[in-house]
Amino acid sequence: MEQMEWAKLSSVQKKVQLYLEQKKTLEAILERDEISKAQFDKSLGDCTVKMWMTGLVE
Repeated sequence: MEQMEWAKLSSVQKKVQLYLEQKKTLEAILERDEISKAQFDKSLGDCTVKMWMTGLVE
Protein backbone atom coordinates (compact mmCIF):
# COMPACT_ATOMS: atom_id res chain seq x y z
CA MET A 1 0.00 0.00 0.00
CA GLU A 2 1.32 3.40 -0.93
CA GLN A 3 2.00 6.00 1.73
CA MET A 4 -0.69 8.34 0.37
CA GLU A 5 -3.30 5.59 0.61
CA TRP A 6 -2.08 4.61 4.08
CA ALA A 7 -2.41 8.19 5.33
CA LYS A 8 -6.08 8.28 4.33
CA LEU A 9 -7.00 5.18 6.36
CA SER A 10 -8.59 5.36 9.79
CA SER A 11 -6.77 3.77 12.70
CA VAL A 12 -9.12 0.76 12.53
CA GLN A 13 -8.50 0.35 8.80
CA LYS A 14 -4.73 0.51 9.39
CA LYS A 15 -5.01 -2.15 12.08
CA VAL A 16 -6.96 -4.41 9.72
CA GLN A 17 -4.35 -3.91 6.97
CA LEU A 18 -1.54 -4.78 9.39
CA TYR A 19 -3.42 -7.90 10.45
CA LEU A 20 -3.94 -8.96 6.84
CA GLU A 21 -0.22 -8.49 6.15
CA GLN A 22 0.62 -10.67 9.16
CA LYS A 23 -1.80 -13.31 7.91
CA LYS A 24 -0.28 -13.20 4.42
CA THR A 25 3.20 -13.61 5.90
CA LEU A 26 2.11 -16.63 7.94
CA GLU A 27 0.45 -18.16 4.85
CA ALA A 28 3.68 -17.74 2.87
CA ILE A 29 5.69 -19.41 5.62
CA LEU A 30 3.18 -22.27 5.72
CA GLU A 31 3.32 -22.71 1.94
CA ARG A 32 7.10 -23.09 2.14
CA ASP A 33 6.63 -25.81 4.78
CA GLU A 34 8.62 -23.78 7.29
CA ILE A 35 5.87 -24.23 9.89
CA SER A 36 3.23 -26.89 10.41
CA LYS A 37 -0.49 -26.30 9.94
CA ALA A 38 -0.86 -26.53 13.73
CA GLN A 39 1.79 -23.82 14.21
CA PHE A 40 0.07 -21.68 11.57
CA ASP A 41 -3.32 -22.08 13.25
CA LYS A 42 -1.87 -21.22 16.67
CA SER A 43 0.05 -18.20 15.40
CA LEU A 44 -2.87 -16.85 13.39
CA GLY A 45 -5.22 -17.43 16.32
CA ASP A 46 -2.89 -15.63 18.71
CA CYS A 47 -2.47 -12.76 16.24
CA THR A 48 -6.24 -12.52 15.76
CA VAL A 49 -6.87 -12.28 19.50
CA LYS A 50 -3.97 -9.92 20.27
CA MET A 51 -4.92 -7.54 17.48
CA TRP A 52 -8.61 -7.66 18.45
CA MET A 53 -9.61 -8.95 15.01
CA THR A 54 -11.98 -11.65 16.28
CA GLY A 55 -15.24 -11.23 14.36
CA LEU A 56 -13.90 -8.41 12.17
CA VAL A 57 -12.00 -10.35 9.52
CA GLU A 58 -11.76 -13.94 8.42
